[in-house]
Amino acid sequence: MDFDSISRMNRNLPAWRNSHWKPRKARICKFAVWNIQNMDIENDGSTISGGPLRLVQGKSLLNILVPIAMALCFVSQQAVSQAAQPLQKHAPSIQYNRDVRPILSENCFSCHGPDHNKRLAGLRLDMWQPGLARKILVPGKPEQSALIVRVFAKPNGPIMPPAFSHKRLSAAQKQVLLQWVRQGAKYEPHWAFVPLPAHVLLPQVKDSAWPRNEIDRFVRARLEKEGIKPSPDAGKAGWLRRVTLDLINVPPTPGEVDAFLADRSPTSYEHIVDRLLASPHYGERMALPWLDVARYADSYGYQSDQLSPTWPYRDWVVKAFNENLSYDRFITYQLAGDLLPNATRDQRLATAFNRLHRMTNEGGSVPEEWRIEGVADRVKTFGSAFLGLTTECARCHDHKFDPITQREYYALGGFFNNIDEYG
Repeated sequence: MDFDSISRMNRNLPAWRNSHWKPRKARICKFAVWNIQNMDIENDGSTISGGPLRLVQGKSLLNILVPIAMALCFVSQQAVSQAAQPLQKHAPSIQYNRDVRPILSENCFSCHGPDHNKRLAGLRLDMWQPGLARKILVPGKPEQSALIVRVFAKPNGPIMPPAFSHKRLSAAQKQVLLQWVRQGAKYEPHWAFVPLPAHVLLPQVKDSAWPRNEIDRFVRARLEKEGIKPSPDAGKAGWLRRVTLDLINVPPTPGEVDAFLADRSPTSYEHIVDRLLASPHYGERMALPWLDVARYADSYGYQSDQLSPTWPYRDWVVKAFNENLSYDRFITYQLAGDLLPNATRDQRLATAFNRLHRMTNEGGSVPEEWRIEGVADRVKTFGSAFLGLTTECARCHDHKFDPITQREYYALGGFFNNIDEYG
């Protein structure tokens, strides 16, 4: 009678079917002895039968099998504890979002995650409370946590992830989960939804003369941690090239370089930045990344890809940057400028942001189909541009990780469903 035989016996018992994922070591201790003590002795006294086991030598074997079962129980209880020994000393702090979530997401959430249609055993591991209620997680006690017991089970035992998933945890991943539970099994919301701290302590640095501002202190602290010396300051010519490319996307002219090198005033750098910010090329440079976010194009982007006269919106974006339009108005005008009281031409023009999706002139295209595609494209772009979220998953089902349900997706789409066009 070995460890896996006991596990198979346990799965045949009614108590196993009614249990709520009790830690395996507890089941083994209880049910292994139960099986042995409740074996049926045949009339001839030569055979003892109990579930999948068939042992000979008669009733006197009970005096031998019970101690053996208890010994095996003790060994099983020690398995998880022994696995944890290497990490008990100087164990690093385990963070759920950084260390644990990727492991669970890759190996566990497909069966025990947010998708209720694919969820097995009614168990969710993407939430903290269900795991606590069913003792899948016992904070600080990995040997009592069913998750850890299953993860460290033998390959032919009730191991998780199961063989049919074709997934297998590495030894390092198992140790991460083990140490996480030992440290309290703390869950964290998705990092994108964790509020920023109200105050951030500035790190201490050895060379306090090097930092010129608070951000420099973080840079210097990391350099000192890695044993790296900072690079020397760029020369005036190199700095001028960098700032000019950054702000207007073209290099400085030879005349501009000579004038800057000859300027010895303490405000020479500030003068350069002010001049570049006042350049009309500044708006052109800053508009480029936003036009990518807004999926701007000068053509249909589908089939024959004919030209699309959407350049007035492009010019409006350039103008908005050059006029230093505040970000709140920059957003409002693009989403609903035409709904503002006494909307100006520019405010109405900005709403072209909502029409920059693919278009088609295919003869067999279905107008309603392309209208809905336009609505979906607006929801997608709104999420990525203003919320920092990708919403496409929720078009077909509740989002697997982000807090967006399918109902919320289509409710949001209702705001973009009243444009009289089909693409």
